[in-house]
Amino acid sequence: MDRISALRNVEDAIRAFENGEADLADTEQRVATVLRTYATEFDSDDRRAYRVIDGPGEGRVVVAGTPEEACEQAVLLVDASDETDASDVTVEPL
Repeated sequence: MDRISALRNVEDAIRAFENGEADLADTEQRVATVLRTYATEFDSDDRRAYRVIDGPGEGRVVVAGTPEEACEQAVLLVDASDETDASDVTVEPL
């Protein structure tokens, strides 16, 4: 799914909510599904999506150019007050 398709699908979900055709929970689920689909299909020339499989932020999905950058990004996105660094993180491409 490309960005434009994702945005259109989110817009459709919001429109259904505004028109009373969906409640907030349904709309949130629909938007989350669109975003998850977009993320799992995300692949550009120089970046891709990685899932953190071990370490701080486990389960998060980040976008980066390399696995090393993905580990660094994961550390930045979590509370790293315990002096965690990128070497404590393992990622895998989606």
